[in-house]
Amino acid sequence: MRTCVGCRRRDSRSVLLRVVVAPDGVGNLLVDVRRRLPGRGAWLHSSSACLEQAEKRRALPRALRRPAPVDVTGVRSYLDSCSSGDVVHPTTDESGSNS
Repeated sequence: MRTCVGCRRRDSRSVLLRVVVAPDGVGNLLVDVRRRLPGRGAWLHSSSACLEQAEKRRALPRALRRPAPVDVTGVRSYLDSCSSGDVVHPTTDESGSNS
């Protein structure tokens, strides 16, 4: 079980999205679909409302331990494409392994 940084509800890893700071060091956020990218991650529900709550509370820089604001454009576009049905989510069980 992980806690979502937007709405602060606990949920299983299979329901939440992991976001990480891109390796370029600029502060762009990426959605870690396979949950394997290096670095500290933060967990969000796959809804725009949850992302907006995280932005409003400034929870993402705090959870990712970033001193500066982060760019959520990549996460927002991913969520928009999810709502249109273009993205295929990998299936993982509670422990995070692919089934």
